[in-house]
Amino acid sequence: MIRKNRQTRDNMIKNIGEGDKPYLYVIVATGNIYEDVVQAQSAAKQGADIIAVIRTTGQSLLDYVPYGATTEGFGGTYATQENFRIMRRALDEVSLEVGRYIRLCNYCSGLCMPEIAAMGAMERLDVMLNDALYGILFRDINMQRTLIDQFFSRVINGFAGVIINTGEDNYLTTADAVEAAHTVLASQFINEQFAKMVGIPEEQMGLGHAFEMNPDLRDGFLFELAQAQMARQIFPKAPLKYMPPTKFMTGNIFKGHIQDALFNVVSIWTHQGIQLLGMLTEAIHTPFISDRALSIENARYIFNNMKSIGDEIEFKRGGIIEKEQMKF
Repeated sequence: MIRKNRQTRDNMIKNIGEGDKPYLYVIVATGNIYEDVVQAQSAAKQGADIIAVIRTTGQSLLDYVPYGATTEGFGGTYATQENFRIMRRALDEVSLEVGRYIRLCNYCSGLCMPEIAAMGAMERLDVMLNDALYGILFRDINMQRTLIDQFFSRVINGFAGVIINTGEDNYLTTADAVEAAHTVLASQFINEQFAKMVGIPEEQMGLGHAFEMNPDLRDGFLFELAQAQMARQIFPKAPLKYMPPTKFMTGNIFKGHIQDALFNVVSIWTHQGIQLLGMLTEAIHTPFISDRALSIENARYIFNNMKSIGDEIEFKRGGIIEKEQMKF
């Protein structure tokens, strides 16, 4: 079944195509899988390439997987095999309508990594949050269990052709993005090595990083550019997953939209692979369909107008960007 699902994905991409990189990655999280379908199909029609269904709050600490279709979740929707099936069918429908394959993402970090990875493989998910250290560092889960579970879950994801996304962005939401920047690189190396141990090719390693510096920092854009470029050069084949500003979103939607625009500029400049779009209403409420549409419009405008900027501009020797990279 898993081998057949992988072939189905490959055939659909070959026959109807897919979006350009960076893939536009957006989140739906209503708590109700049927409402998530409406939001997901709308996002795909607006231009999204990857739909991530965030899990309900605390599911990473459940030592079992709920059963069936669910309509009540807090801050997200339960990850169940039936919910995976419902969303996969909906995205296949809209893929044919919009003429490009829409990828489905969910989360297998936490206490049920292998179980959820197996469900995702059986229901043809394409992307899976699968960090080696997340459960240890942020959920206080037993270290030995976590490392064993991540090994087995990555065996499944690797065989299923699933792109794994790692969670380095979490470091920068809990620590300063300048002072703790080295922790991101260290985690990327750890996640890369664990992935290689189970045979996951670099093309399936969505190693994470984030645009999370204080916007009041002088030359902060250059520092963000330096770190994103460094990640791209160190992991040239990986479809790096770049996370948007969240920590310093204030509720000022106009400033927030500009912060997201600068984030989009760095992404296209440094050839990121997967772009989780920022929302101008971050820190206010769960995004409306209209909020998501504005974020997609923002990214598509910048990605189109600056498509080749990274191929045209070289960095000054001895300049701010090169010196920032040399710190590592």
